[in-house]
Amino acid sequence: MVDLETRELEYFVAVAEELHFGRAAQRLSIAQPALSKAVRRVESRLGVQLLLRSSRHVSLTPAGEALLHHGRHALNAVAAASRNARRAGETRAHLRLVIKAGGDAGLLSGILARYSLQPDARQVDILFGGATDRVERLHDGRADVALLHTPFDDLTGLAHETLHVEGRVAILPRDHRLASRTELRLRDLEHETLPRWRGVSDGGTGPEIADVAQMMQMIVLGRTIAVLPRSLVEPVPPGVVCVPVTDAPASHLVLAWPETDRRPLVASFVEAAVAADPPRRDAPTAHGPLPESARQALSPPARPGSGGKG
Repeated sequence: MVDLETRELEYFVAVAEELHFGRAAQRLSIAQPALSKAVRRVESRLGVQLLLRSSRHVSLTPAGEALLHHGRHALNAVAAASRNARRAGETRAHLRLVIKAGGDAGLLSGILARYSLQPDARQVDILFGGATDRVERLHDGRADVALLHTPFDDLTGLAHETLHVEGRVAILPRDHRLASRTELRLRDLEHETLPRWRGVSDGGTGPEIADVAQMMQMIVLGRTIAVLPRSLVEPVPPGVVCVPVTDAPASHLVLAWPETDRRPLVASFVEAAVAADPPRRDAPTAHGPLPESARQALSPPARPGSGGKG
């Protein structure tokens, strides 16, 4: 078995990303000869050439490309493990909730008020994320819980509870040919230009946008339209109209957390969020104790031999 130290992997990734030993050494705050020696030691240990070197150029071999790809994931996993271990040992840790600005469907104030009544309530740090990084923050340990929208956000590896269900609307400039309609179907929008969300590979063909504010500006200018959950465009900004799309899949606002995270810190917040009774638009209000699905997801796994028939 070939073992690589984390530091050696960090050294190689820095060189592979910079493709320049001098810049990589400066980034790592070490001497360039020491860095070069460390990378050669990795190559020797693995028995493959990772870099093609010349006096003017550094490039990756196929083996180097593979190590860069998997090495990044390995370093991220080590960093996440360290963060999660520290968090698990903090007895008064804050709870970190990541949301998209304006993406709480008006529920957040009620959730926080209900959570403040919990006997074990902690301070809640609100973190604002973009269209694509909220899920990443859950997976790498930078956030404990998140408000996400399905089917837009990928819930792989996450447990979740649905807080709100609503329809979607087409957001159109006021002078658009469909702006006077009272409702639309998806086929009415087949030839329309949709925006490309930054960081999303399967988006539309229109202008690249990073947030709702940019999207609204592009819609007002007639460069694109969008189909979004109703709550994301309330109140309706000037210069646009919103028309219900009757056959678009419903949008679910969910509270999500890593499925392996069974800390009481998270369980208490999930229970409060489900029990909260804030104003809702298109979905019935949730009452009562934590649903069984969430209770099971947050319950510590049974220890071997702790009960049941084997």
